[in-house]
Amino acid sequence: MIQGGRYNIGSPESFGPGEIRAVNAGGEIVAVVNVDGDFYAVADTCTHAEASLSEGDLDGHTIACPLHGAEFDVKTGEVLALPATSPIETFPVDIEDGNLIVTIP
Repeated sequence: MIQGGRYNIGSPESFGPGEIRAVNAGGEIVAVVNVDGDFYAVADTCTHAEASLSEGDLDGHTIACPLHGAEFDVKTGEVLALPATSPIETFPVDIEDGNLIVTIP
């Protein structure tokens, strides 16, 4: 069961540049990415074939699904390349007291 709320997912330093990592935030598995020190969180499941986006590739703000290559913008969730046609959900990430906080609605 997914619980909305704010979740501490670790320190910014624990996420290397260009890293994608799946984390559990209240029952929601999100892919957290570090793009040049800016942090984004998106639903970890591709909307096309339910593959884990955290196992894909990151190129700038574009995350690519490892299964069929669908691409999404990690800032907006927008689909950038087929075969996906539906965007992925995005979640706010804040830095508070030296911790990354993901907010799940």
